[in-house]
Amino acid sequence: METAETLLEVIVRVVSLTLEFGAVLCILVGFVATLILLLKSGQKEFSPLRNRLRLKFGGWLVLALEFQLASDIIKTTIAPTYENLIQLGAIAVIRTFLNYFLTKELNELPELIRKNTEKKGDITIP
Repeated sequence: METAETLLEVIVRVVSLTLEFGAVLCILVGFVATLILLLKSGQKEFSPLRNRLRLKFGGWLVLALEFQLASDIIKTTIAPTYENLIQLGAIAVIRTFLNYFLTKELNELPELIRKNTEKKGDITIP
C-alpha cells in the first residue's frame, strides 16, 4: 500500500509540474505571438492595435490560468488537509473571477475593434 501511495505522489508531482510548465509555456508563446503581431503591424497608432494585442495575449493568459488551476487541483489530491483545501478554494475563486472577467473582456474586444476600425477607416490587423 505504501508503494502505491509513493507512486501516486510521484505521478501527481510529475503531472502538476507538467501542467505548471504548460502554463508558463502558454504565457511565453502568447507574449512572443503578441510581440510578433506588434512588430509586423508597423503602426504608430495603438488604438485598434492595442485591442488586438490584448485579445491575442488575453487568450493565452486564459489558457495558462486553466493549466494553473488544474495543477493546484492535482496537488491537493495528495495532501487534502483543511489548510490545503481552503488554500485551493481561495485560489480557485480568485482564478475563476480573473478568468471570468478576462474571458468577458475578450468576448467584447472583437466588437470594440470592429467599431473602432469603422470609425477611423483603419484596416484590421490579422
